[in-house]
Amino acid sequence: MFFLIINPKKGKEGTKGQKQIVEENTATVTFYRNMILGAVGIFVLVKFILGDFFTIQNILLFILASICYAASYHFMVFMSKAKLTETGQIIDSGVDLNMEGGIAEHVKDLIILTSAVQVLSLLSNYFWVLWLLAPARGFWLLWVNILSPYFFQQAPAPEVDEKKQRKLERKMRRH
Repeated sequence: MFFLIINPKKGKEGTKGQKQIVEENTATVTFYRNMILGAVGIFVLVKFILGDFFTIQNILLFILASICYAASYHFMVFMSKAKLTETGQIIDSGVDLNMEGGIAEHVKDLIILTSAVQVLSLLSNYFWVLWLLAPARGFWLLWVNILSPYFFQQAPAPEVDEKKQRKLERKMRRH
């Protein structure tokens, strides 16, 4: 019988170097570019083979998906753009696209959702409704992070100066 012994990590987790961030960002952007091209290629190929591409609904949804892809992809490229010196040394590696909890995570999720919806729409046009998960998620994040804390924050305790406090206490004792 084999036993797996897991040693807990000691010390803090190592940080990434700028060169590693640039390499990982390049790989991430390439992966999502290939995902976009694959989803668009499959969609267009199947729709042309079926002869179903030239309907107003398909063209409109294809254009909206293309806008979503282009905006998301270019935003990721913009975020991950490294700044280099004339000699090629890295000054700034750009934003780490693989960082947990960052905005890049939401942009990558949008690309994944759009690709999945576009490919699934080949089975039924009703799968385009799943695209409404994106604004629902956006509203949820807005509610949890901004609106809910604003609406449900505790009222600040009223500040009463000492003179007024003593006066109120004397008044309460008399009654």
